[in-house]
Amino acid sequence: MSRPLLLVGAGGLARETLAAVRAGTGWEPVGALDDNPATHGTRIDGLPVLGPSTLVHEMADAAVILCVASVRRPYARRDLAARLDLPDERYATVVHPAASLAPGTEVGAGSILLAGVVVTAPQRIGRHVVAMPHVVFTHDDEAGDHSCFAARATLAGGVHIGQCAYVGQGALVREYTKIGEGAVIGMGSVVLTDVPAGQTWAGVPAKPLGER
Repeated sequence: MSRPLLLVGAGGLARETLAAVRAGTGWEPVGALDDNPATHGTRIDGLPVLGPSTLVHEMADAAVILCVASVRRPYARRDLAARLDLPDERYATVVHPAASLAPGTEVGAGSILLAGVVVTAPQRIGRHVVAMPHVVFTHDDEAGDHSCFAARATLAGGVHIGQCAYVGQGALVREYTKIGEGAVIGMGSVVLTDVPAGQTWAGVPAKPLGER
């Protein structure tokens, strides 16, 4: 029997996650939760928005997946997880059937890997990581908790991505490069050197745009 699943968030990532779940992950989506009252009573692709995120505590039999990601707020997922204060056992892990993960890959609680994600060699993907379509992780990469990878981001070997970092759409990261906690990499960027925590880098090659 499929375990019921609550999606926290009612935006674009929730729609993408819902599609992945419905593609055949063994979870049974029963509703979405969102802290914007205007969404309550609406539906996202047929799934009802039941109320605020605090309902996760009342619906204790359901697993939970956080469908929140923003380049403008790279700490949003970590902040939401801290506020809900749920044990890892409550979180689902959603891996689209069309993702390709090397045998032995470990995916942390609450992570979302969408269609076309490729992990070429066994490694550990952190907790609450989001990898959008066609993201590539190669050998010996480290994806920190709450990090986010937009579509077609590609990591060469031995790349370390800090917690809450955001790697933009189509970005390329050179081998053995480190991207610090909360750093943001702009779309289409080519990262050739280490990126300090909290900075935004963009361009070819990527250069710092400022520090938050």
